[in-house]
Amino acid sequence: MEARLDLFQSAVAGKAMKYLTAASKAVKESTVPYATLELVKLRASQINGCGYCVDMHSKDALAAGETAQRLLMVAAWREATVFTEAERAALELAEQGTRIADAAGGVSDEAWAAAAKHYDEEQLGALVAAIAIINTFNRFNVMVQQPAGGYQPGMFD
Repeated sequence: MEARLDLFQSAVAGKAMKYLTAASKAVKESTVPYATLELVKLRASQINGCGYCVDMHSKDALAAGETAQRLLMVAAWREATVFTEAERAALELAEQGTRIADAAGGVSDEAWAAAAKHYDEEQLGALVAAIAIINTFNRFNVMVQQPAGGYQPGMFD
């Protein structure tokens, strides 16, 4: 399988991808735990069917010490006992933020309040940015049918 378009060879798409990558680095520098950010990105990518990002974020999380069990449970996090209440709130925010078109009113007040119990305003800003950015990356990759499986941890650092 080959991508429909090489995003990094396209002048406009390549420039946009560089800006998204820079925005991702700002989020990574936040005080939101790295594991939480990777779980959020993984869940949004699963919902959006982005194989490339599922591959990337599961491998990056494993390389950073995340357990295989927790990564395997992300798709069914509501029934899983392996996530903290803070992680569960972040995953709910990620799901609702990813499914905005499916939900009347977008992110519910309940989901926001649950996240606000565990994260301060700067961290909430970082989570919102992480969710928005991963959804954008997902859309790039799904539209061009970016092949999944070849990512190596840290490839874009």
